[in-house]
Amino acid sequence: MTGDQETQDPREGEPAAAAQHGARELEVVPRPEDPGAPPQGLTVAPQPEDQQGPAQGLTVAPQPEDQQGLTVAPQPEDQQAPAQGLTVAPQPPEPVTLDPQRLAELRRIVEALLFLSADPVSEEALAGAAEAETDEIRATLAQLGEDYEREVRGLVLRHSAAGWYLASHPDAEDAARNLLARPRTPPLTAAQAETLAIIAYLQPVSRPEIARIRGVNAESAATTLLERGLIEESGRSQFGAVLYRTTDLFLRLFGLGSLTELPPISAFDPSPELEEELRERLLRAGEARTGG
Repeated sequence: MTGDQETQDPREGEPAAAAQHGARELEVVPRPEDPGAPPQGLTVAPQPEDQQGPAQGLTVAPQPEDQQGLTVAPQPEDQQAPAQGLTVAPQPPEPVTLDPQRLAELRRIVEALLFLSADPVSEEALAGAAEAETDEIRATLAQLGEDYEREVRGLVLRHSAAGWYLASHPDAEDAARNLLARPRTPPLTAAQAETLAIIAYLQPVSRPEIARIRGVNAESAATTLLERGLIEESGRSQFGAVLYRTTDLFLRLFGLGSLTELPPISAFDPSPELEEELRERLLRAGEARTGG
C-alpha cells in the first residue's frame, strides 16, 4: 500500500457487503394476503357504489318489497276475490237443516193446518200461520211426504198449482165409500164431459164458442159444471160473452198439478166418422170466431 493512498476503514464496507449477503441468504416472508382481495392475475370489475348498501362480507335479509319473484299472500279481504278474467259461478243455496226438535214441532203444526184446510195451502201461507221461514216449511213438507210414503199411511201429501193438501190413499177409496154410505155424486154426462174438455183445452172460452164446437146448446152443461165447482167465470170476451176456465177443484179431482199435465191432443184417436164430425165442428167454430 502506497503512502498516497487513503487508509480505508474496514467497517465502511461491511454494510454493503452485509446487504448483498443478506439478499442471497435471507428468506423474505411475504405478507399475508387480504382475504377480500382477488387472486393474483384476476381482474375484478368494480361494483357500483351503494351508499346505503351493507358492509362487505355481511348478508342482509331482503325486505318484503325487495323480494322479487316471491308470491305475497293476499290480505284477508282479498282471499274471496276471484282471479282477474275468471267468472265464478253462483253457488246454489244450501239445503236447510232443521234441528230434530224444531222439525218435529213444525211437522205437527203443518200436518194439522193441512188437515183443517178444505183448500190447498201455499208454502207462504203455511209459513205465516206457523211463524216460520219458507225454507223451514219446505223442508218440513219434504219430510212429511217421506214419512207418509215410508210408513204406508192412509193419507198422502199432494201438491197442485194452488198449494199443498192432504188426500186419502187411493187404496182406501172403496172402504171410505162404504163408511160414508151417502149418495154418490152422479158422473158427468157426455154433454158435460165434452163441455169440460173444451173449456180445459181452450180456456178461457165463451159459451157461444162451446156451442159452436159441440154443435148444440151448452147452457145446461155449463150451468151444471159451475154448480159443481169444476169451472168458473173468467171475465168477458170482446163481444160481451162470459168466459169460462177450470178451477183448482178440477185439477184436484183429475190428479193434475197444472194444466200442462193434460193429456196431449195428439194422443186422442177417434174413429174416422167421429174425426170428420169433429173437424167440421171446429171449422164452423173457427169461422164464427174470426167473423167469417
